[in-house]
Amino acid sequence: MDVENNYLNFFETLRKRILSAQYEALREVNKQLVSLYWDIGKMISEKRTELGWGKSVVENLARDLKNDFPSMKGFSVSNLWYMTQFYQEYSGCSNLESVIREIGWTHNLLIFKKCKTENSRKFYIHHTKKFGWTTRVLEHQIENRTFEKYILKQTNYDELTDEDFIHQKSLAVKDHYTFDFLELLEKHSERELEDALIGKIQPFLLELGGEFCFMGNQFRISLGDNEFYIDILLFHRELKCLVAIELKTGSFKPEYKGKMEFYLNVLNDFYKKPHENNAIGIIICKDKDRLTVKYSLKDSVTKIGIASYSTGQDLPKYYEKILPSIEQIKRGIG
Repeated sequence: MDVENNYLNFFETLRKRILSAQYEALREVNKQLVSLYWDIGKMISEKRTELGWGKSVVENLARDLKNDFPSMKGFSVSNLWYMTQFYQEYSGCSNLESVIREIGWTHNLLIFKKCKTENSRKFYIHHTKKFGWTTRVLEHQIENRTFEKYILKQTNYDELTDEDFIHQKSLAVKDHYTFDFLELLEKHSERELEDALIGKIQPFLLELGGEFCFMGNQFRISLGDNEFYIDILLFHRELKCLVAIELKTGSFKPEYKGKMEFYLNVLNDFYKKPHENNAIGIIICKDKDRLTVKYSLKDSVTKIGIASYSTGQDLPKYYEKILPSIEQIKRGIG
């Protein structure tokens, strides 16, 4: 039996080492490919500037490269133009030039085509690398306006957290969540919403933004002879803290904050581990009045974020008025 266990353990170690080597090889291949495309874009751009070459030269290059490298893909006319535009756009952005090789060319191309500001591009490149988003997931996040939702967030973290962690903690909460993966009627109860989210736990955690782990729903906390239930309890791996979520199918009310403060105080005193940070709370409502939220959070002594949600792709109407301008977005994330 020991021989068999030793063999199985050795085989598993060997298998993991092979997978690790394959992953590292793919990463290196990707870096080389993006670097190659960057260099091609640079060379074409410089020659067009130096010699005044027109569009026909790129067409000729595409034809000749395909003939010389028939087994290689990526040398179409459109892709050569993307390489050129990619270089021209990013060559002056030192923050982006250093990270574009960390994600795939198709990811880079998607971000380049759909995002028009340096900060939004930086945001999606960073998150693609960090969470391993596929191109499908990345496209969903961009179309879902995830960057803008983070910019608009309403939390009290800036007043309550160490300066080094303000940005990181703020990114744990969006201003709006899109639960378009749920099969819910427009009118639904809080329990129906909770059950639907738990039934679609993977897309739910993905919509939250990554690094969240599911701890339980209707999570029971005891205080003396009384019992209370948190709608959903999560754990954030990077922030190392519990995250209490309360679901509301109506508009935000100031009294919701008091209930969340109670939950967080109990979690901090009786449930968090010694090595963990204080819990944070997210109240997700069908809609909210931003001024009411602002004054509700003003004197809170616990970390709380207030977000709205929808069950379709369209943002609430009022978002059209409050979505940040290009100048505001540039100032939003450095």
